[in-house]
Amino acid sequence: MAEARWYVVHTYSAYENTVKATIEKNVETRHLQDLIHAVTIPMETVTEITDAGPKTVERKVFPGYVLVKMVMTDESWYVVKNVRGVTGFVGSGTKPTPLTDEEVAQLGVEKHEIVVAYAVGDSVTITDGPLTSFVGTVDMLDVAKNKVRVVVSMFGRETPVELELDQVEPVSD
Repeated sequence: MAEARWYVVHTYSAYENTVKATIEKNVETRHLQDLIHAVTIPMETVTEITDAGPKTVERKVFPGYVLVKMVMTDESWYVVKNVRGVTGFVGSGTKPTPLTDEEVAQLGVEKHEIVVAYAVGDSVTITDGPLTSFVGTVDMLDVAKNKVRVVVSMFGRETPVELELDQVEPVSD
């Protein structure tokens, strides 16, 4: 069986929630869990400044679009395409184009759990970026924000450098 990929579905404006709910209901009633794995609307949390003061709201990142992780078959295509409010799949011509792994990562649709093999105080080697192969000491670790601060000795000075978690690895003996 083919692997499930993320596809972008174009919808009428303000129909995103209805489309998502309808697809999920169709998956449930037609027992298509093995074909259609997930339906999501990318959201972001934004602080709006109003007369009444700052207010935090959830906002759609791409109004008019819904992301669907599915195995593309005639049946799954038909189920999604024929939902009221769907205008079609995003892709060239009649063939839907799946998102690349890079696009999925940029959208933050799938959360990949990063297992950190180092802690504050450990020596690490920088594996990516302009300071590749520098060795430093972990000063701060924020797994939720995917950040690590490493203190590197450059030109006789201790310099803190903020990196992503996967840009460093523990020093191997």
